[in-house]
Amino acid sequence: MGKCPECGAWDSLEEFTPSAAGGSDKQDPQRGLAEAWAMEGEVASHAPEAVRLDDIEPLDVPRLATGIGEFDRVLGGGLVPGSTVLLGGEPGIGKSTLMLQAAAKVAAAGRSVLYVTSEESSQQIQMRAGRVGGASEESKAKAQAGTDRLFVLADTNLARIFAQASKVKPAVLVIDSVQMIYNASLDASPGSMTQLRRCCMELVYLAKSTQMAIVLVGHVTKDGQVAGPRLLEHLVDAVLYFEGDRYHAHRIVRGVKNRFGTTLEIGLFEMSETGLREVVDPSGVLSSEAATSEPTPGCVIVPAMQGSRCFMVEVQALTAAGILGAAKRRVSGLDANRLSMILAVLEQHGGLRLADQDVFASVVGGMKIAEPAADLGLALAIAGSHLRKAGPPGTIALGEVGLSGEVRRVSQIEQRLREAARLGFKRALVPAGAVDGKGKSPIEIVAVKSISSALEAWR
Repeated sequence: MGKCPECGAWDSLEEFTPSAAGGSDKQDPQRGLAEAWAMEGEVASHAPEAVRLDDIEPLDVPRLATGIGEFDRVLGGGLVPGSTVLLGGEPGIGKSTLMLQAAAKVAAAGRSVLYVTSEESSQQIQMRAGRVGGASEESKAKAQAGTDRLFVLADTNLARIFAQASKVKPAVLVIDSVQMIYNASLDASPGSMTQLRRCCMELVYLAKSTQMAIVLVGHVTKDGQVAGPRLLEHLVDAVLYFEGDRYHAHRIVRGVKNRFGTTLEIGLFEMSETGLREVVDPSGVLSSEAATSEPTPGCVIVPAMQGSRCFMVEVQALTAAGILGAAKRRVSGLDANRLSMILAVLEQHGGLRLADQDVFASVVGGMKIAEPAADLGLALAIAGSHLRKAGPPGTIALGEVGLSGEVRRVSQIEQRLREAARLGFKRALVPAGAVDGKGKSPIEIVAVKSISSALEAWR
C-alpha cells in the first residue's frame, strides 16, 4: 500500500515489525517495555521524536508536601508525583516512625495514603500510630466522619499490593520494607537479588504510569549501604539515608541522590516518647551553652556546613598512654584517614609526640563531618587533650590543614562567622586572609597561617 488511508499522502508509510511478546504487555508491562527498548532499527508508532534543546518547554515539577519540614527540605520541597524514593537506615533507627508520621500528615491534608507493612501486623501499626500521635482524638473524629484517608495493608505479595493500590488510588504509597516484598511469578525467595530487582522495577513502573509517589523503606548492611543490589539506587529517583545512633536522641536524614533537588541538605530530628520531633534550631541544640560554658581540654566547637545551613558541632578528642607501634586510633563521626593525617602533621609541624598515644576522636550528638573545614578544630582538640590545656572561652576554630602544616581557606566563612556570633561566640581562629579586612566581622578574628601558629593562639 503506497497511500495512507487516513491522510491520503503517498509514500508516507513506514514498515514496523511488532515484538513477538507484544501481546503480553498487559500481564507483564516491564517485559514488554524491555523488549521494545532492545529492538534496533525498528521505529514504533508511538516513539518520541528528537527535538532541539531550545524548543523544550521548562517543566514545573509539582510537589506534595509531607507536612514535616525537615523531611521536605531533604526531598527538595516535598514528594514529586510519579517519583520513587528509597529510604534506608539501620534496624530500629526510626524509619517506620518517620514514614508513619509523614503518612498521617499527608492524609490529614486531604490526600489518600496507602501504608503497606510487610514486617508488622496492622495492629502493631495502629499501636505505633497511637504512640506517635497518628491515632489522636482529632484523627479518630475524622475517621468517624469518613474523612480519614490513611489506609494500612499488611501483606507481602506484590500482586495483592497492586490490587489494593488500584482500589484505594492513593497519592502516596509507602512500602515498609521492600526487602520482604515478593513476586509470586518468580522462583526466588523474598529479599534475593532477583526479587528485589523485579519488584522495584514494577513499583517504579507503577509510579510513572499512575503519577503515584512511592516511598520504599529498606534496611542497610554493616557497611551502611542499602541492602540488596546497587541497581535499586539506580532505579529510584531519590535515595535518602536515615542516620543516627539508637542510643542518642538525634536523627539525621541525608540525601545521597535526588533527581528533583539537591543532595546537600540534611534534616535533623530528635527522638522522643511521642515520635520524631523536628529540631527548629539545630545549632543551638548541638552546642548547648557551649559559647558561655567553661572550656574543657580536648573540646573544640567547629562551624560545619550541611547544605545551606551551618551547624555548630563539638569535636572532642582524648589521648592516653599506649604502646609504641600499636597505638589505637578510633573515630566516631569523622574520617579515620583524616585523623591519621592530622596526627602526622601535629608530630611533624606541631612538635607533639603522639606515636605512643592512643587517640580517640568523636563528634557530639551523633553528627558526621566529612568536610575538611573541621581539620583545624580536630587538631586543636587533640593538642588540647595531650597538653591538658583548654582553649579560650567562647572560641571556635575552622580551617583545612595541609600536609606541610599550613592552614588553608574554607568556603562560606562569612556565614559560619555570622552563625557563631548569633550563638554568642566571641572569638574565631580562621585561616590567614580568609576574611576581608574591609568589612566588619561580627566576632574577633584571629588569623593563623600554620598549625604551629594555631597552637600558640590556642594556648
